Amino acid sequence: MKSFAASLMAELEQQLLNIKTENNCIIKQSEWSVKATIKTIEKLKTKFYDLSFENKSEEIEFFKMIKPQFAAKLIFFNEIYNIEITKPIGAAKSAKKHYEAYLHKLKKFHKENIEFYKYYKSGNNSLDKKYFLRGKHDIKLTLDSFYFQSDFNFATSHDYKVAQIIAYETIEEYLNSKLKTIKNPTHTAKNLTWSSSKASLVELVYALHATGTFNNGNCSLNETVTAIQSFFNIELGQFNRTFLEIKSRKTIEKTHFLDTLKENLIKRIEQGDEK
Repeated sequence: MKSFAASLMAELEQQLLNIKTENNCIIKQSEWSVKATIKTIEKLKTKFYDLSFENKSEEIEFFKMIKPQFAAKLIFFNEIYNIEITKPIGAAKSAKKHYEAYLHKLKKFHKENIEFYKYYKSGNNSLDKKYFLRGKHDIKLTLDSFYFQSDFNFATSHDYKVAQIIAYETIEEYLNSKLKTIKNPTHTAKNLTWSSSKASLVELVYALHATGTFNNGNCSLNETVTAIQSFFNIELGQFNRTFLEIKSRKTIEKTHFLDTLKENLIKRIEQGDEK
């Protein structure tokens, strides 16, 4: 099983790398990574049912060391998807608050599971037979409700908690990286401030998104809005409501700003003015 799991993990890592390379949108990356990881875990599960452990030590090793590595990736990408898909549209302050809330969630998990966390991280094995053998669950060991909904033939009382520990450490790194970027952005447009109307910018944003201008069309509307707001130092607020107002305009006035851009560009071209 160890060699099979190692090969399967290497295969998954390559798939995840390909997904990251092919798509710059973190939401799409996470979504596709979740699907790839689920398929891989199904392969691991199929192989698991095809073999029998020679002793309890092998079973403990599988549920303590092998399965959690795969489950941790599923937890990680699913959490990143949820973090990014629910991130509020707005200034950096809103994103900072959002990421900090998730960090608080991780700290709460750590505090609630501190005893098992210390047990696992210290390399202790005195309770492994209770934690990592099937059918040995003890409700006094603070079990998650999730356990009772799982496949008892492919789960122990604490293998999922190990996966959470692994995943949450990586998620914490991700969140801290995001917060660091917000605090010390690598690029700002301090000299560019949007001086036209917000409605005009909303017109432009929707046009750019509709034509798939960014990331080969793999960028969500929310991500586009967030980037534009940051670049032009402006808060668009309820941009979707502004778009509804644009839709309600008379046909000849629906794209007033974009039409003005086109007219002015044509004039510039005809005048031959390159500056």
